Amino acid sequence: MRMGTVIGNVWATRKEDGLTGLKLLFVQPIHPDGSSIHTPIIAADRIGAGIGDQVIITEGGSARFIMPDNPLPIDAVVIGIVDSTEIVHT
Repeated sequence: MRMGTVIGNVWATRKEDGLTGLKLLFVQPIHPDGSSIHTPIIAADRIGAGIGDQVIITEGGSARFIMPDNPLPIDAVVIGIVDSTEIVHT
């Protein structure tokens, strides 16, 4: 899992049947200090994240199984919207 910031939306009027009803978002992965990690990715979203939200995303094979009975052709999915973070430096 990693954190990211939602920076935009992706609209696709034609897509795989299993993706119908899923919102697609541009997410910029970030370090704990908020700096960018690499280029933005597209992540599927079922929980209602919006532009400016910090989110938790998961990538790879595990992202395909957000629908237990129907693996989807996706590589990244939003699994949480971050309320706050705390990092303790010792």
